[in-house]
Amino acid sequence: MELIDQITEDIKKAMLAKEKTVLDALRGIKKELLEAKTAKGGDGTVSEEMGTKILQKMVKQRKESAQIYTEQNRKELADKELEEAEIIARYLPKQLSDEELTTAIQTIISQVGATSAKDMGKVMGIATKQLSGKVEGKLISEKVKSLLQ
Repeated sequence: MELIDQITEDIKKAMLAKEKTVLDALRGIKKELLEAKTAKGGDGTVSEEMGTKILQKMVKQRKESAQIYTEQNRKELADKELEEAEIIARYLPKQLSDEELTTAIQTIISQVGATSAKDMGKVMGIATKQLSGKVEGKLISEKVKSLLQ
C-alpha cells in the first residue's frame, strides 16, 4: 500500500475515533505528500525515498517548533508539537539504535580507509546515502565526528 493511501485510511480511522491531534498530524502529512506529488517537474508520484524525506522534515520541524515554544514558556503548544512529531514518526522506517549506527559507521570508515577528522567529508557522503531515513542526519554527523577523533 502506498504511503498516501495508508495516510488516507488512517485519517478515516482518526475521524471516527475523534482523535483531533492525530487527525491534524495526518492531514499535515497528506498535504505535504499531495504537494510533492503535484509539484512542478514531478512525475505525479511520490517515491518511498521522497516520502521518507518529507516525513523526516516534518518531524524535525515539529521538534524545532516545540523547542521554541518551550523556550517561550508555552508548554501546551510544545506538547502538541511533540505529540504530532511522534505520530508522524510512526510512518518512518525503523530507526537504528546507537549500537547499530556505530557499527554501520565503523564499517563505512574501514571501507573508505578514513583515519582522521580530515576524512569526515568522505565518510559523511557515503553514510548519509546509506543511512538516509534510518537515522537523523545530525546523529550521523555527531557519530562520525566522535569515531574519527
